[in-house]
Amino acid sequence: MDPYQASKETEKICRLAPVIPVLVVHDSVIAKPLAEALISGGLPVLEVTLRTQSALKVISEMAKVPGGVVGAGTITKSIDVKDAINAGANFAVSPGSTDDILETCAQQNLPILPGAATSTEIMRLFDLGYSVQKFFPAEAIGGQAALKAIGGPLPNVKFCPTGGITINNAKGYLELENTLCVGGSWVAPQHLIENKDWKSITELARIASKIAF
Repeated sequence: MDPYQASKETEKICRLAPVIPVLVVHDSVIAKPLAEALISGGLPVLEVTLRTQSALKVISEMAKVPGGVVGAGTITKSIDVKDAINAGANFAVSPGSTDDILETCAQQNLPILPGAATSTEIMRLFDLGYSVQKFFPAEAIGGQAALKAIGGPLPNVKFCPTGGITINNAKGYLELENTLCVGGSWVAPQHLIENKDWKSITELARIASKIAF
């Protein structure tokens, strides 16, 4: 899959909901009910970070839930791409972008949301054909003001800002013309996951799904 087609597929995914939950899950047993809670609340796109030993199994379990689009986050090397595909991931998310990761995703036909933090990185990715990117770590590198400023000289690049996004600032990001969606962990906080409070997570997802409207 060439970068242009990959970005088209990534854009379709990003437009499914205003918020992509960024999930750190330690127990694959709760993967299915967690995914069901988020999807029923109106957030079908789920990013499972590869930060736990159970992450790949979690992706496998969530990929079985109807209506979900599951991505593998924190992709940092090419083997992560192959592992994510074998686990059933529909797309990949990287905090940054290396040639190795981009080439492997292209070879494996896996859409990727490549990370960028500077104008140079954004321009390089766009030159390669990636018009949809992850802006990370959003709040730490200037937040909404920075993203809005980048939109001036680089109007053809769209973003999913992640990093420090909360219920309080998400709407501001989503109002920017160059923002397709945002990524955030507040929709499924660890204490609710640990308590298996699926009802509360569904309610948070429902609120998040309506932020842009």
